[in-house]
Amino acid sequence: MFSKQIGVDLGTVNVLVWTKGKGIVLFEPSIVALSAHDNRIVALGREAQAMVGRTPESIEVLSPLRDGVIADYIVTELMLRYFISGIVGRVRLFKPEIMIGVPIGVTTVEKRAVHDAAIQAGAKVAHLIPEPLAAALGAGMPIDTPSGNFIINIGGGTSEAAVIAMNDVVVSGAVRVAGIKISEAIAAYMRRKYNLMVGDQTAEEVKLQIGSAMPMEEELTMEVRGRDVVAGLPRIVTVSSEEVVEAIAEPLATIVLAIKGVLEKTPPELAADIIDRGVVMTGGGSLLRNMDRFLTQELGVPCYVADEAIASVALGCGRAFEEYEVLKRTLPEL
Repeated sequence: MFSKQIGVDLGTVNVLVWTKGKGIVLFEPSIVALSAHDNRIVALGREAQAMVGRTPESIEVLSPLRDGVIADYIVTELMLRYFISGIVGRVRLFKPEIMIGVPIGVTTVEKRAVHDAAIQAGAKVAHLIPEPLAAALGAGMPIDTPSGNFIINIGGGTSEAAVIAMNDVVVSGAVRVAGIKISEAIAAYMRRKYNLMVGDQTAEEVKLQIGSAMPMEEELTMEVRGRDVVAGLPRIVTVSSEEVVEAIAEPLATIVLAIKGVLEKTPPELAADIIDRGVVMTGGGSLLRNMDRFLTQELGVPCYVADEAIASVALGCGRAFEEYEVLKRTLPEL
């Protein structure tokens, strides 16, 4: 009764935290800067993100999550502990109850790692919920009905697609190609075409400023700074949105293939519902320019971006507490 309820979207790129009565209270990059001497935390979140590619050897900047799962257990636990302490306070009489979204298709070992990290970070109880189910709840989809609801969640590390009915996932599929791989494709293209080495942050900036899934009516351009591979000197090139469309075609094709795989496995009755209702898109990757138009064209089904696409999983983790009695039969047990 007294313990605080916290919903956590533990993403590869961002950590979002929801608390009862307040909504989203934390939205920080899942990046940690550690001292190389004693593994002490130097910075977290946005402060650590500003250090990416700019630190001396004495400081190591890393992302403890990769492809939606924990790559570095100890650092993830430190990060969670820090964020939870900031929300609940360091002195707490009652430990919080936590609901964490996990990618669909992760192994039992990976689920256990997330669960244990949350408990070690100070949670009384840690529930796990599949991310597509949380995203559908957060997007306000009527998942408690027998009708089929199709959700596509494109995050930083994984892209997931699922058909949901009666508060459970009927068919699902996931591919570890998402926002990060799209940025990497831009960096690889810059090196291939212009002999220009650009950092992860610069590639991400290009994606956000001029990136598009389809050619745009009005072409955008941007000056990109990097290091010349041949001369080794700093150089600036001008890149157009048309070139970015070409650069990211391959990762987008992989995502489409995974989504089509889910549609092919969908029972006919639910497929008929999806044609009527369309597809809801969540996650930061769904905000790429023209991504909804691109997927509508590729799948032949209307696709819509959810109102709070980035926050959908965290909001859904919060709503899962309200619906817990109904959902507990479908949530993974550890």
